[in-house]
Amino acid sequence: MNISSKDLERLRALAAEQSELAHSPAMDALRADWEKHGRFAADSRPMVTMELWTFAEDILPPLMQCEGEDARRLERMLLSNIVNHTLFHDDTIVRDYLPVSPSTSFTAFGLPPKVEHSDGLGHHFVPQIEDLEAEFDKLKASEFSVDVASAQRRADELNELFGDILPARVSGAALSCSPMGDIVRIMAMDNMYVAMYDYPELFHKMLGQLADDYCAFFDLMERSGAIMPTLGDTHLNQGTYCFTDELSDTARTTRDVWGYIDSQETSGVSPRMYAELVFPHYRTIIERYGLLSYGCCEATNGIWDSCLSTLSNLRKVSISPWCDEPFMGERLRGKRVVYLRKPTPNLLGVGDVLDEDEVRRHFSATVEAARGCTLEIAQRDVYRVSKSPEKVRRYVEIIRECLDKHQK
Repeated sequence: MNISSKDLERLRALAAEQSELAHSPAMDALRADWEKHGRFAADSRPMVTMELWTFAEDILPPLMQCEGEDARRLERMLLSNIVNHTLFHDDTIVRDYLPVSPSTSFTAFGLPPKVEHSDGLGHHFVPQIEDLEAEFDKLKASEFSVDVASAQRRADELNELFGDILPARVSGAALSCSPMGDIVRIMAMDNMYVAMYDYPELFHKMLGQLADDYCAFFDLMERSGAIMPTLGDTHLNQGTYCFTDELSDTARTTRDVWGYIDSQETSGVSPRMYAELVFPHYRTIIERYGLLSYGCCEATNGIWDSCLSTLSNLRKVSISPWCDEPFMGERLRGKRVVYLRKPTPNLLGVGDVLDEDEVRRHFSATVEAARGCTLEIAQRDVYRVSKSPEKVRRYVEIIRECLDKHQK
């Protein structure tokens, strides 16, 4: 990396700030709160996180001072590690280390997706299979790889720069996959839905092959030493963490770690079709995980009774904007499954000024629905915040006001 002495001074100052925050009494208290939350303690409080990366361009550029390209990339990373705590005051953990995970790749059926992008955030997947019966032979074995050595090299590079202040270390990562998302990326949504209806047996065969490929990928990760403990402040999909007292701190197999899976692409099919065509193959993957966090934007209430409630390792379930909150609150009340609320992004992302009354109405409804549940708020999918960290901070404050009522 080519980093000037001036830029290095800035990076080391940020690393020192992160280390100081990570070792502060406030962070000790926050970790204790997450630990209670992770073990479903009776006196645990609801947790709140704001996923930064989607709206980072509204927050980070004014804070950046480095000039070199390599330095600015590192500066962005270090700022991303602290601004949630310093600017938004949410429950994002500031770590006392820099995690570096092994590099992995997985290309479903050996078919890299082809994507057409708009000028903005919109995109379209170019179908490579339009008729599943006529083109089934295009589905080859999935291609995957694992590289642990590159993670150590990356950690060594970071430690040369500021390891004496903020060490980097090779760390585990939660397992993650979205098989239905993989299929949409090579077929597009309409072709996939038609295939599910017209060729159910072929669809079973396709999804079963993909599930087996993911299991083979997990086997390779185990053999390569890429499976490491996923505990504490290890990132877990959906803007949450891996705090738990149920997993090993010497994990070496996939059954010792957290995993994530979703099926938001089947939001347009019936719960019965999901149960018949999708869930059997998802279960094959899920049974490889130690603990499971399930779901993204799909409405999980429709598949709760028939599918999700049968999973013994489920510990977090997404309650998306399209979910029936009272239904899920009733089902999760008193259970060791986190009511992981994913609020509508419109509350924070639309308009220059918060509609505070609407924010209160929204989260008051969540508080009411989630009575007796272990509640967590993970705000995601916000792409604009009017370049205002104050707007985000006020949003968090209002959420906390509503959650205080939940605790009481």
